This record gives sequence, structure tokens and C-alpha cells, in this order.
Amino acid sequence: MIESMASTTTKEIVSEIPSYITVFSDGTVERPRQAPIVPPVLDDPNSQVSSKDIIISHNPNISARLYLPNTHTHKLPILVFFHGGGFFFESAFSKLYHEHFNIFAPKTNSIVVSVEYRLAPEHSLPACYHDCWDALKWVASNSSLDQKPINEEPWLINHGDFNRVFIGGDSAGGNIVHNIVMRAGIEPLPYDVKILGAILQHPYFYSSYPVGLETVKSPEEDLCYLVWKLVYPSAPGGIDNPMVNPVGPGAPSLDGIGCCRMIVCVAGEDGLRERGVWYYELVKKSGWNGKLELFEQQDEDHVYHIFHPESENGMKLIKRLASFLHE
Repeated sequence: MIESMASTTTKEIVSEIPSYITVFSDGTVERPRQAPIVPPVLDDPNSQVSSKDIIISHNPNISARLYLPNTHTHKLPILVFFHGGGFFFESAFSKLYHEHFNIFAPKTNSIVVSVEYRLAPEHSLPACYHDCWDALKWVASNSSLDQKPINEEPWLINHGDFNRVFIGGDSAGGNIVHNIVMRAGIEPLPYDVKILGAILQHPYFYSSYPVGLETVKSPEEDLCYLVWKLVYPSAPGGIDNPMVNPVGPGAPSLDGIGCCRMIVCVAGEDGLRERGVWYYELVKKSGWNGKLELFEQQDEDHVYHIFHPESENGMKLIKRLASFLHE
């Protein structure tokens, strides 16, 4: 009897991507690479920006960290940002992204809404796509002059320019940007708010076949494949599902992208570099009539600008995105 009870309470590994995530039989999840969570700071004396956390929805749980430059004399562009982390770790509230946006927001003179969406595997895809779309709808709802939105946000109402709404994201967040901008092409946002531009930084896309200079790997050794299997195990079409393969079976045409401008950022040493260039070429050939740009930084690795925003190349990218937001 004692042995039987012990066997039912043993904590066993259900699934794992070593050094990234371990899922246990009791439902607990370990994320070794998760950066520490830090609080927002109003009128931060050590930076040129104020930050605060807001609730967007209680059911499901969606929240965000907002960043507002301390010096502003006119309405600012709004960047709705989706963080990276393979859909299964990282946070809008982590030290990594907080430090990045403390630099980014004042340097680009923009309001940032950094979205905290639900993570896999506790909430498998497509949950995060729905959360991010709902967050974008909430931002747009603050544009109404006649009807107050749920959880109205004074920073957006008083300082945001709803004619200059952008979405952006890095890595998995870049993938989310693609899926959100495709949805925006067929589904309107509240009060006819439009996405002016999209920023995809080192976006995560994949397929069952290699592109560019990629080497062929077995699924068991392929990190991109393992991540997709973990976060969306029931994905129709598997690794060729249109949410990760933009031209997979059944994917809508890229000429329906729902914004006017797009910039795809890649890094020369990044394992996802080929996918970013591939996506850029796919959009370029799709017939989409927006303005498309490719920004490449040689001799840098995946999301270098998030890890080292104050580096020479990190600042170079921030400067380029500042121009993109204010064109």
C-alpha cells in the first residue's frame, strides 16, 4: 500500500527541451532561461521613461506593461509589442524586456504596450494569438471619443496617436506579428483603427523543408521543430501549419497583410536568419502593395538587441526603428 501511494506521487518528466523547459507529471513546469521579473517604475530617475502595468482582461488573463517617455509635447506613435521566448517562456514583466524598453521608448519617442500573453504548454497555441489580438483590440478601443472602453488607459488616450499604431515582436513574437497582421487583413479593429506598420525582429518561422542555407536536421535534433511540437501539439499540418509556415497548405495569400508598412530584421549569425530572409522574399513576391524593408546586422546573433540594447549595434537597430515609427 505504501509503495502504491509513493508510485502515484512520483514527479516524472513528461516532456523536455533540455536547458529550456521541463514539464512534469504533476503539472509543474520549470523554465531555466526565464529572466527575473521586475516591477514597473513611474518617473524613473535612472531613465527617461515611466512604466506601469495594466490589466486588459481577467478572462482570459491578459495584461501589459506600458512605457511612456517622460518628455513629450505631441501625440506619439503606439507600438503594441509581443515578446519572444518560443511561446513558452519570458514575460513582458521580465528584467530583459524592461531594460530594453527603458531605452527603446525614449529613444524612439513612442508609447510601448508590451503584452503579457498566456504561455504554452499550460495554454497551447493558438491561445497566445487570440490574447495578442484581444490586446490590440483593447488598444484600439481607447481611440473612441464617445464611448469609454473597458479599463480605459489615460496614457493612450492623452498621448497616443491612433493614426500611427504599430505592432512588433522578436523571435516567437515576430511570428505573432505575422499572424496578427494577417488577421487584421480580414477582421477590423474597433473604431476603424488601422495597423500602420509591422516590425518583425528575427522572426520564428519554419517548415518541413529547409530554406536558403539551412542544413537538414532530424526532428529529434531540431530545436525549431521541438518548440513547435511542444507549444502546438495539435497543430493541423504540424510544422507546415500556416501559423509557422506562411506558405504551408491552406495558408492565406500574403497579399492580404493588413498594414501599410513592414520591416523584417535579421542577424547574420542567427540560426533563424534564413527564415527571416525567406519571409521577406515571400512577402515581396506576394503582390502585397505595402512598403517592405529588410534590415540585416552582420556578425550578430539572435535577438542581440534585446540582450544588449545599449551596444553599438543594438542602438543602431533602435535608431532604424525610430525612423520607421516616425516616417
